[in-house]
Amino acid sequence: MDVTETFEKTRAHLRQVAYRMLGSASEADDAVQEAWLRLQRSDTSAVVNLTGWLTTVVARVCLDMLRRRREAPLERAPEATTDLRDDKQLAEMVGLAMLVVLDALDPAERIAFVLHDVFAVPFDEIAGIIGKSPDATRQLASRARRRVRGAPVDEAQLASQRAIVERVIAALRARDVEGMIALLDPEVEVHAGGRTFRGARKWAESAAAYSAAAGETHAALVAALIDGVPGAIVAPGGHLQRALRFTFDGDVVVAVDIVTDVAGLEIAAFD
Repeated sequence: MDVTETFEKTRAHLRQVAYRMLGSASEADDAVQEAWLRLQRSDTSAVVNLTGWLTTVVARVCLDMLRRRREAPLERAPEATTDLRDDKQLAEMVGLAMLVVLDALDPAERIAFVLHDVFAVPFDEIAGIIGKSPDATRQLASRARRRVRGAPVDEAQLASQRAIVERVIAALRARDVEGMIALLDPEVEVHAGGRTFRGARKWAESAAAYSAAAGETHAALVAALIDGVPGAIVAPGGHLQRALRFTFDGDVVVAVDIVTDVAGLEIAAFD
């Protein structure tokens, strides 16, 4: 697959990333276009994960735009440069209340929170984007998370995502590969042990094999809120071993972050 084809396949994802950071459909389009221009000017022959590279570029572009926005005086309302129906659709996807809260965050806080909590990007990678240490980046995301908690919760979305997690858990326990695939985006990205791999069938088959080997361990796999988003934890005997953070797009899972260093996670049981 050449870079142009990869970019077009990734465009929707990049636009989601940019919109969640910027809160403007027209600015999100500008950020994605700038990423395309930078791709054209760069030698990416040695890049292993071009989607990840593009996500990083978009994040850096958005960070620059947010900083300029903070520095520039507001002289007049910006002109509408995109279809209002498109803005409405994106706002519904992200949540208007969430956008209002995000707009009050410092640019670095916003980038750290959105990339980590929404798109499961590791703190080590985010640190390089915002020019902070991984520990400082984790603190920025935590501070942003506490502020975001004041936003109203979309109970319907929460219930829908929890139902998907419960179905994933049931499929894992039953080692139902096809059942898992039905819940995953075909190009789902899974982050585990410092490695990233892509593909619904690849992860479903791997997870089913692991479930068979784990035996009783998966009896301790239960749904929980991970940093405010429905996910799953493995806690045999009440001892937390690892967590599965899910990123959703509608009714499918588009990313899974399997975390063994759970100290920095905020985990809560469902009511």
